[in-house]
Amino acid sequence: MQTRIRVATTDDIDTLFAIRTSVVHNHLSREQMAELGITPQVLADTIQAAPCAWIAEVEGQPVAFAMVDLAQGEVFAMFVLPSHERLGLGRQLMAVAEAALFKHHQRLFLITDGGADIRANGFYQRLGWSVVGRVEGDDVRYEKSRVD
Repeated sequence: MQTRIRVATTDDIDTLFAIRTSVVHNHLSREQMAELGITPQVLADTIQAAPCAWIAEVEGQPVAFAMVDLAQGEVFAMFVLPSHERLGLGRQLMAVAEAALFKHHQRLFLITDGGADIRANGFYQRLGWSVVGRVEGDDVRYEKSRVD
């Protein structure tokens, strides 16, 4: 299986939305994302401002992505197509995202659904992230500090 991680460009906007809307856990439609202010134009502006999103490809096909907020030190998004879960792509993307953020921040954070049935929680914990508290509803805040 040939895999590659590459920086996302504005040409990848539709791909990012396709991957994001394909997930089962924490699913959002394009309409729901627009209500949250996540639009194609916002993604394009963000990607043009700085390298902040990466795509994992398998055999040349985009199947996963990660996106960060460089200014805030946040892993903003990390999603894998259901058909390509459990191949290590999320782990590879998180390594790239964390490295980019640790260039600017001592401590990183991410916010996700804290439900017991959400697999992402175990994933983040295995990567060394720690829950530091609840934020809104069932969401939890994870943090990870740079080890020098």
